[in-house]
Amino acid sequence: MNISRMITMTIILGLLGQLCAYAEQPLKLEAIESNYQFPFFDTQTPVWSYNGQIPGPVIHGMEGTTLVVDFLNKLQEPSSIHWHGLRIDNAMDGVPGVTQDPVAPGKNFIYRLKLEDAGTFWYHPHFNSSEQLERGLKGVFIVEETEKQPWSQDVVWLLDDWFLQKDGTIYPKFNTGRDLMHDGRWGNAPTINGKFRPEFKVSPGERIRLRLINGANARIFAPHIEGLSANVIAVDGRPATQIFPFSRFVLSPGNRIDLDLTIPQEAGGKTYIIEDRFSRKAFQLASIIVKPAEPLNPPEFTPPTEASFIPAQMFEKVKVEKTWDLNAIRGGKYGIGWTINMKLWPDADKVDYPLGVPRKITFKNSSSRLHPMHIHGVFFRVLERNGKKAVESFTRDTVLVGPRESVTIGFVPEHPGIWLTHCHIQSHAEAGMMTTIEVKD
Repeated sequence: MNISRMITMTIILGLLGQLCAYAEQPLKLEAIESNYQFPFFDTQTPVWSYNGQIPGPVIHGMEGTTLVVDFLNKLQEPSSIHWHGLRIDNAMDGVPGVTQDPVAPGKNFIYRLKLEDAGTFWYHPHFNSSEQLERGLKGVFIVEETEKQPWSQDVVWLLDDWFLQKDGTIYPKFNTGRDLMHDGRWGNAPTINGKFRPEFKVSPGERIRLRLINGANARIFAPHIEGLSANVIAVDGRPATQIFPFSRFVLSPGNRIDLDLTIPQEAGGKTYIIEDRFSRKAFQLASIIVKPAEPLNPPEFTPPTEASFIPAQMFEKVKVEKTWDLNAIRGGKYGIGWTINMKLWPDADKVDYPLGVPRKITFKNSSSRLHPMHIHGVFFRVLERNGKKAVESFTRDTVLVGPRESVTIGFVPEHPGIWLTHCHIQSHAEAGMMTTIEVKD
């Protein structure tokens, strides 16, 4: 090998080394006490945040890569980070007492996330969750597709609500009897991206990917965009099997939907109101203001669908092996316990399943309250509601089970490990409504 070639190879190897080092450079995420200015008050509100931001920074990763996150806990109590919806190595799932030890104050934990699935996800603690989430610890995680679509804008809306006192502080009791007897802690200040009734400015003709994430402790949202039509292209991160019109879609805590929204070319100067219509009385969440500008030509393309992912037909001959009854009892650490098959976490009715074998589970809600049930580490398909066939052109990782309702789901365990299953109303989970699915290779 001649000298010039050796120099060239040395430079190339050096650059590759720099690229590898860069790829391994961790994203730093700190849980820290900070302050946040809500528009309702002259004073700032003490909050807990990631990197001093409410909500936490939007994390971007690329499908098929590994993202390294160095989490430093600067709180005065333990914490962790769960990566909601991501199918990752079990050791990285962020559940203290199940997949890792809690991260003590002043300590750090390195998360290595192998990003299998593109889509919209989010992250939050899984320690003292009813308080830590309510104080502000949450953020959005977007895994980009390798083949990107030419959206005019890619917009993230993290829906949340806060229970604020008259002096601007967060109400400090996080698992009250009232919360536990009802559908958890519903706040009095709903926000999008930490803002109250924010305005989003767009141009006529823009084609927008709108990612909606419910990061609330307990509130259910049913967003409605008055005067605009849109299509649902993904649910809980994964592309839909078939794209369908957006009408009434209930977002329980943990749920996400991605919308394909085109602003009419003749809409210059118009304002569109986004309301929540889950509660009896609708209220405004945000507004979309169309600038009085020359209209753009919307980009033409078809968002991808996922027709081959766990179709309902693969579960036709699979029997329900487990029914989990959801109900309340007197007792537990808060005086009211929320149970799965009359057992409180950690003395839970757990199940063991082999890797790669289709399974069915029925959630039977014997209570009069709402329970959004979330399974870590898998996507599932809703097959039946109250014994009748359900037709959903998408998969989920969280399903809302209504009062006295039963929901049967089908899924395929794809990653070994112990995966938490729980109600995503945080006070219900803290009061005992959790169990696990252990997947054995």
